[in-house]
Amino acid sequence: MTVRRLQVCSLFSGIGGIELGLAAAGHRTRMFVEKDPCARKVLADKFAGVAAHDDVTTLRALPAGTDLVTAGFPCQDISQAGRVRGLEGDRSGLVSHVFRLVEKQRVPWLLLENVSFLLRAKSGAVLDELLTRLEDLGYRWAYRVLDSHAFGVPQRRERVFIVAARDHDPRGVLLAGNVRARASRRRRPPVGFYWSEGNHGLGWALDAVPPLKSGSSAGGAIPPAILLPDDRVIKPDIRDAERFQGFDSGWTEAARSQRERWRLVGNAVTVPVAAWVGAGLRKSRAFGKLDDFALGARRAWPVGAFNVGAGRRGCDLSTFPVWAPRARLEDFLLYDGVPLSERATAGFLARARASTLRLPEGFLARLETHLERVQEAA
Repeated sequence: MTVRRLQVCSLFSGIGGIELGLAAAGHRTRMFVEKDPCARKVLADKFAGVAAHDDVTTLRALPAGTDLVTAGFPCQDISQAGRVRGLEGDRSGLVSHVFRLVEKQRVPWLLLENVSFLLRAKSGAVLDELLTRLEDLGYRWAYRVLDSHAFGVPQRRERVFIVAARDHDPRGVLLAGNVRARASRRRRPPVGFYWSEGNHGLGWALDAVPPLKSGSSAGGAIPPAILLPDDRVIKPDIRDAERFQGFDSGWTEAARSQRERWRLVGNAVTVPVAAWVGAGLRKSRAFGKLDDFALGARRAWPVGAFNVGAGRRGCDLSTFPVWAPRARLEDFLLYDGVPLSERATAGFLARARASTLRLPEGFLARLETHLERVQEAA
């Protein structure tokens, strides 16, 4: 089976999560394209010597010899938290420049990444438009929703990855492997949740943290909270947050500000997920017989799907292609977190008690224990 080492042009590079993962699989990034000045500082610090451009809208052409274009394009007009303007939005619509560049230079491979809500945005019409553009350009494609938790990091984070190829079968990159997450059997496992929520949800994650967020234009990123086995509740250190995404601690130090670092990390692609995708790009995996079915016009997009020339097909897959070894969440943490304040804890408890959420038995009692400790220490 052919081993491929691809030359990469990265669009919407962020802090290089996709490209760092691809490098682990043997691929080489030749250019970054990123507008955010804080992200550019991180890229310059961590990928010294790699060419950089600051605006995808002014990039006239891809570097000669590009084999793979990557694009973790903006999600603000697609995400459930946004206004769901889709590809007509000012931010997510920038993906049109991917197609503009690829139309000029039909590279062998494309890799797109976005939030899993892409499957449901505008009742599936946004994903349909993306895939139609790929088909019109002559690309075969496969996509799959992948959960970062499968790859050894203690973070639940579902993102959709789309691989498109001119002459190869993209199914061998994404559609192999189908396992189930292993449930914790511990009596008092740590729990990650968003202390800023509690009315309609809380981002519950067992022995993990919920998806790290980048915040909004109205406010900065809010770190999650972790309820530890000893009933302490902490907000993790930014250096552990970097590690939740598979980066080395200190990866975003060049951005200086804590607020900016949390935003950048919340926007990033989890490195070991990208490494798994990169390994499939380097050497196709045997995906066996897929339990696939025709995708009708009104059917919701499934976790995985493909079109390799014979029409669109969906397949029943989990978001876990593997189950990598991992440490317990409390053992994973290297840095002392900040105790959740009395005000934040009391506010969450009040919202949770007033809500109709079905909370795990004993959860609120454990938070009350933390609240009492914080009050005593005040």
